[in-house]
Amino acid sequence: MRLTPTGPLPEGIGEADRVLLFDAACVVCAGWVRFVLRWDPPGRLRIGAVQAPLGRELLAYAGLPTEDVDTMLFVDRGVPYAKSSAFLRACRYLRFPLPLLRAGLLLPAPVRDWLYDRLAKNRYRLFGTQEICLVPTPDQRARFLPE
Repeated sequence: MRLTPTGPLPEGIGEADRVLLFDAACVVCAGWVRFVLRWDPPGRLRIGAVQAPLGRELLAYAGLPTEDVDTMLFVDRGVPYAKSSAFLRACRYLRFPLPLLRAGLLLPAPVRDWLYDRLAKNRYRLFGTQEICLVPTPDQRARFLPE
């Protein structure tokens, strides 16, 4: 779903940036970030944790609660997307054939988001949590939002 920004972009995020926020405690989310790092060699996507201060500012910018976040957020050049739309739109910037997943946007958003919500609500129970956060390599560090 496309969200309506509630004000200006937080400082440190540029108008041309594409930022993917994830839950750093979630095993599935951390796996998704590792996947993105592998499949986005040019580094078009910046990455941040919803638990970080700048991540919380982006959540507020998108009009989402800053606590108990059950959604991925993707901000594409100032336009925030959540849930299945965030996932499918982020795939656009990954290597082929992953941009083809954007065809999923043809499905009605309520159907896509219902499926997304089922996974999001049960991700800790199904996959657990991680005590140690994802630690980027020095090469990957520049792709992450500042803490």
